Amino acid sequence: MSRSPVRHLSAEQLARDLAVRDLTDPAAGPHALQLLVERAATALAERWSCPVRVHRGERAVTVADNYDHLNYRADDVTRDARYTRYVDDRRMLRSHSSALVPGALRALAAEGAGAPESVLLVCPGLVYRRDSIDRLHSGTPHQLDLWYLTRRPSPTGPDDLTGMIAALVAALLPGAAYRTEERVHPYTLAGRQLDVAAGGGGPVDGGGAAGGDDGWVEVAECGVAHPGVLAGAGLGPEWSGLALGMGLDRVLMLLKGVPDIRLLRSTVPAVAAQLTDLAPYRPVSALPAVRRDLSVAVDGADLAEDLGDRVRDALGADAECVESVEILSATPCRDLPPQALARLGARPEQQNLLVKVVLRPLGSTLTDADANVLRDRVYAALHQGAAHQWAATP
Repeated sequence: MSRSPVRHLSAEQLARDLAVRDLTDPAAGPHALQLLVERAATALAERWSCPVRVHRGERAVTVADNYDHLNYRADDVTRDARYTRYVDDRRMLRSHSSALVPGALRALAAEGAGAPESVLLVCPGLVYRRDSIDRLHSGTPHQLDLWYLTRRPSPTGPDDLTGMIAALVAALLPGAAYRTEERVHPYTLAGRQLDVAAGGGGPVDGGGAAGGDDGWVEVAECGVAHPGVLAGAGLGPEWSGLALGMGLDRVLMLLKGVPDIRLLRSTVPAVAAQLTDLAPYRPVSALPAVRRDLSVAVDGADLAEDLGDRVRDALGADAECVESVEILSATPCRDLPPQALARLGARPEQQNLLVKVVLRPLGSTLTDADANVLRDRVYAALHQGAAHQWAATP
């Protein structure tokens, strides 16, 4: 894939992104995600009888800490401007909580002989991702990195990783069925992906059986900490460790039975009051959904993640009204009949997407006129043809 031109965030875009509340930060008010972080840290600290160090850092990090210091290749596709929000030539909005880890490792290395024999580094925070719009995905999710570092004579290895995974699942999702699969990560060896069984968007049942259409939900990636990452931060060969990065939003949704990721930020009193503890979520009366199907022409091989980013950028705060954006079909425009090409104002090299948009604000009901206005704003953000089909009355 050819590289997209590097685009820097405008001052307006940067201010908007930095204004998003980090639900893991107690300074911004209490939230259940903070209880998850505390529960995870406590379970692992007790397992290894080690101190805990919480490292938050800035949301705008160096490109080096987000990529280079975690062993990402210089030509890695994730560096592309389609996936990364660049602030300038050397800084970006962190795309994963792992971007906080190099700074935490350097701080540990700076202690030299005064560093503890073992330590648990806890790096929680909001991150900025290119992602689709649906009930499980957000462009600003919350993640948690947990890195256990030790200089004990017996280095950590895959068996220790297995124990770490079991301890975390038991602490955060007791009784849940889970599985791991081999994965390759630049900052780990013997990497794994952790999936948890889920059913229909509700909580995992007591026996841990999967149900509904969801099957397995990915919640974390982990592995043995790569020696090159530790050495690059200034830690000597006597150090070894385990590295785990977790999607906090998904874990909380599984634990409480929250059906839609947008609810985690809801200001509706009946919802917000339930998001300061870890008790099961009690459904609030669902407002009716409004569906709009769009036929659009796009220039490239756009995926749901591309559409999600463009809708969020175009709608701003009103993007919270969009429950999902789903590509139903994709057809090369060269295969369309002439009348369809004319209706879209499309060029043969473009592709025609049929897109399902579901609108459902969390706190109010949409009128048909309001839905058409939102539909047209989404359509304008997605359609790249020369002709337009508007729904709202001018």
